Amino acid sequence: MNYQKLIEMQKGLDQHIESQHQLENEDLFDRKILALLVELGELANETRCFKFWSLKPSSPKKTILEEFVDGVHFILSLGIECGFEKGMDYNGETESEESITDQFLLVYEIVSQFKESKSLNDYQKLFQAYIHLGELLGFHAEDIEKAYIDKNEVNYQRQKEGY
Repeated sequence: MNYQKLIEMQKGLDQHIESQHQLENEDLFDRKILALLVELGELANETRCFKFWSLKPSSPKKTILEEFVDGVHFILSLGIECGFEKGMDYNGETESEESITDQFLLVYEIVSQFKESKSLNDYQKLFQAYIHLGELLGFHAEDIEKAYIDKNEVNYQRQKEGY
């Protein structure tokens, strides 16, 4: 996956949104953290991995991937907000779990750690744990990159339409 390309795309989208909504001088970190947590919940809901009481299957893989890349957008945006957009290693060792449910819980935990620390180390852990979640969901780097690019275009279009 070409992380630098995605970072540059996200940087452009963030600047566009902040300009459109007069947010250039706002600290958006906490709102982006909350947005990421909401997106993570939406993703979990589509996978239905925690719904032990239900026989209904998960959403189609395409829907789950679209929800997954929403999280990628916010994680990249948080990294940009913290100044982590240059020279970061996205491919290091990561904490990981074997079950999808446990990996979701781990990602939630790391989001909380990163919210408090705003450290590069916790950001890397978050990104890597989230990518591992994607792998557990059956996504390859190429799938994620293409879906991100597609959703980025949708996000620009939504801004033009007053979303």
